[in-house]
Amino acid sequence: MTGGNRRFSWVGLAVVAGLLAGCGDGSGPGTGPGGVPLENFTAEQIFERGEFELERNREDDAATYFGEVERLYPYSEWAKRALIMQAFAYHQDGDYENSRAAAQRFIDFYPLDDDAAYAQYLLALSYYDQIEEVGRDQGLTFQALQSLRQVIETYPESEYARTAILKFDLAFDHLAGKEMEIGRYYLKRQHYAAAINRFRVVVEDFQTTTHTPEALHRLVEAYLSLGLTDEAQTAGAILGYNYQSTEWYEDSYALLTGQGLEMRPAGDNWLSAIYRQMVKGEWL
Repeated sequence: MTGGNRRFSWVGLAVVAGLLAGCGDGSGPGTGPGGVPLENFTAEQIFERGEFELERNREDDAATYFGEVERLYPYSEWAKRALIMQAFAYHQDGDYENSRAAAQRFIDFYPLDDDAAYAQYLLALSYYDQIEEVGRDQGLTFQALQSLRQVIETYPESEYARTAILKFDLAFDHLAGKEMEIGRYYLKRQHYAAAINRFRVVVEDFQTTTHTPEALHRLVEAYLSLGLTDEAQTAGAILGYNYQSTEWYEDSYALLTGQGLEMRPAGDNWLSAIYRQMVKGEWL
């Protein structure tokens, strides 16, 4: 069930007529229609008002109403429902910090509830949806990965685990992209050792990402620039074995053969170990 559809899983689409009759007449958070204090309304009525505000795309007001349910009726079933909806409303509003706080409260108070998985997923999204462009700080990406892993490991049978896995892979790829960007920066400025360190991280730690073929090609470039032909040929061998259909293979092939070299493992270096792992399956 998606976040947008689950808003209505607890109540019907019909809204209490008496509650909505006054919408637009000056009512607002803290009061009901006509300025009547919310204490005069039932938990269900306040909850439904929160849903109505969501329908009007007034997520901040919706979150406030859901919060009022929790405040006025703290031990009711409606309070539990309102808390998860408050987390959802804040997320829709882009208020990720408050969304995360509400989701965490739900997990703390109702760890065995059916919606605990959704709360954990919302908490992860509060980090994931803030991931910036590759060139920005990656702290949120690490937090997103940790929270998504929590969804996957704690609620493997939930409907959110599959989506969490997909987002985890994307966030993981994002981190590799950061390493690649920095590596290209160093390579362009002929800081070959620094560039190699970045591309090595991708090859060793992010082998399953889309950036690995380019990282291997960049290693060929960097090592050839340093005159380290064994390493360059070995990087080319890995590239040729695993990614022969890519443009990076073609570019590395042209570079190596242009200097009379082959795409084959050579010497005893860290890439030789990667070659044995990736090609021969030797992990020790």
